[in-house]
Amino acid sequence: MTESVAGPLAWINGSDAPEKTAINLGFMALSDCASVVVAATQGFAQPYGLTLNLKRQSSWANLRDKLVSGELDAAHSLYGLIYAVHLGIGGVAATDMAVLMGLNQNGQSINLSHGLQGLGVTGPEALDRHVHQSHSKLTFAQTFPTGTHAMWLYYWLASQGIHPLQDVDSVVVPPPQMVAHLQAGRIDGFCVGEPWSASAVKQNLGFTLATSQTIWPDHPEKVLGCTRAFVEQYPNTARALVMAILEASRFIEQSTENRRSTAQLLSAAEYLDAPIDCIEPRLLGDYADGLGNRWQDPHALRFHGGGEVNVPYLSDGMWFMTQFRRWGLLREDPDYLDVARQVQQLGIYHDAATALGVTAWAQDMRSSQLIDGKIWNGSDPAAYARSFKLHAMADTPALLARR
Repeated sequence: MTESVAGPLAWINGSDAPEKTAINLGFMALSDCASVVVAATQGFAQPYGLTLNLKRQSSWANLRDKLVSGELDAAHSLYGLIYAVHLGIGGVAATDMAVLMGLNQNGQSINLSHGLQGLGVTGPEALDRHVHQSHSKLTFAQTFPTGTHAMWLYYWLASQGIHPLQDVDSVVVPPPQMVAHLQAGRIDGFCVGEPWSASAVKQNLGFTLATSQTIWPDHPEKVLGCTRAFVEQYPNTARALVMAILEASRFIEQSTENRRSTAQLLSAAEYLDAPIDCIEPRLLGDYADGLGNRWQDPHALRFHGGGEVNVPYLSDGMWFMTQFRRWGLLREDPDYLDVARQVQQLGIYHDAATALGVTAWAQDMRSSQLIDGKIWNGSDPAAYARSFKLHAMADTPALLARR
């Protein structure tokens, strides 16, 4: 399945040889772990002298703890998890962390329950009315208090006039358990990565209200994360790992057939353990929302995009910190740019991408317009964090304590 790289053995035999050759690589059962699984199982790591031992985790908290302890060398990780641990707000003592590369963009969803559907709550306006007129609070699940799904859920709700920390209750549920919680009536909705949103629709347990790409087209999602100590101790290994996963990312997007074969691979019991008909359609951008609507999504889950997906943009890391500040998880403004420069391993990514002829690394900032019309380009993060009508900036970080 691999394409040969110019002189891969030079990386193994020369001074660039990986210092550590067997890597324990964590992942969660989500469609966006695809490039990690493909790299480990389809021959992309061996040319760089690496063996990737995949370790499926039961929750993001477990993955975090094993990354920090060193039981995992690197992992398919939530962007916000890496930054929270680095800043000391992630449920563990502050640990210097690193983002080696972006793994994917887009492809998460907010779903509501069949019960809300029966009440006619099938759009943003109806949800807004229901939340503000009902005597009981709705309960929404996300996957980790500082994770991407919490931030997409909060951002989307706030853009509709719903305060995510006051008007509704928020609980943490690991991704593979979302559908069971919805079925049992413990939650009224959730934000999660695929294939679990598609699975809920397939089982007629609710509908997809919004995709994360409607909140922020081509938003950052999972990253290849590790501790800063790992990068400093094994720099050649880190670069080789990025190269192997970059190649796997490129392979997945080379053809529709490659995406289909990737979906088939992911459906296996040791990876997602989910039916292929819950994985493949949305991996191909084919969405059905459970309300009778079907569309080909122009901003579906992507893994490479000529390298645009994989650059560890400084502005992407900074955005998550602005949202931590917005929602009271940070009491003060960090030095946004300095922290991002510490975490985002642009040098390692640059070297790996250059060696593979992947050229989309010229910029370390990017500009985007989000669902509320606001432009994010990293230029004034403290002002951006303060610019939102709905926020919790006067609050202390009590949310994490309730986890």
